[in-house]
Amino acid sequence: MESSSKGLLSQVTQFWNLLDDLAESNPESYEKFIQQQLKEGKQLCAAPEPQFCLQTRILKPKEKILFINLCGWKRIPAPQSTTHPVPLSIGRPEDMSEASDVYTVIDVAYNPDVLQAAEKDQVKKDQLIWMAMKCIEEQLQFTLSHSYHITKFRIKGSIQRMKQNLMRIQTDPTDLREKMRKELTLEQIRSSTVSNTDHFPQLLLPKNQVSGKTGCLIQEMSSTEIQVEMKRPIYELKVVVDQNEKPLKIELKVELPGINSVSLCDLSVSEDDLLIEVSEKYRLHLNLPESVDTEMTTAKFIKEKATLFVTMPLV
Repeated sequence: MESSSKGLLSQVTQFWNLLDDLAESNPESYEKFIQQQLKEGKQLCAAPEPQFCLQTRILKPKEKILFINLCGWKRIPAPQSTTHPVPLSIGRPEDMSEASDVYTVIDVAYNPDVLQAAEKDQVKKDQLIWMAMKCIEEQLQFTLSHSYHITKFRIKGSIQRMKQNLMRIQTDPTDLREKMRKELTLEQIRSSTVSNTDHFPQLLLPKNQVSGKTGCLIQEMSSTEIQVEMKRPIYELKVVVDQNEKPLKIELKVELPGINSVSLCDLSVSEDDLLIEVSEKYRLHLNLPESVDTEMTTAKFIKEKATLFVTMPLV
């Protein structure tokens, strides 16, 4: 213990000597370095902020309602480019109850810039959601329903609980002790980052989709890669109104080339959104402009045109 303390003291002394040398030899670089460290320190201490919440179901090992809180967190590194991984962090699942309802909550964090870009692009948003769900399945050994909807509230549970859950993941004392054993050099200090991206699950744009804005994602987990090949089909959505311009129903037309049977189509409709998944080839998730009557909703597949028609009367 004494030798370890002396080694640590020696590293700290070396660190301050390097800073003193830098301040004397290059005051401008010293000032820039200090400002950068203050900025990164502020990011390191910043708490995650909720963005939106999903509701789906855990199918295995035990069926249960699942809420996924997606939040932005500056501690999660942003991808350097479209060819670099997109890190995310997943908190521990927590079981909760309200009255007679029992459900599970899982918090997932992305860099805020990643979520902001996805807000402007529904395809990217769907991909981030899908990959978060796949990562939960892989890491926690869950089987999730592919049907989900975005709730009207931004977060399930308290913000304080979410912050404690995610921030606890990033403060493992074993990891901190390991970092303290490393020898500090000025070059390491200059190139230091807020956190090690190796600690986060990674998402990658496939090489043949690097330049496109709607490319699918590859999630790197252990030594395996899962490539998402489901495409967003061409569709047409319109709100049908009466003579007084009162909305009556929503009609959706979806083109599904290569599909010849309605049995391959999986359709899920809630009051405010719709999800269509087709034989691992197509996936379409839409937020509906009006609340619909799910019990009166009908669907018809025209085999000759490989087209699905969905009619959703309004509530």
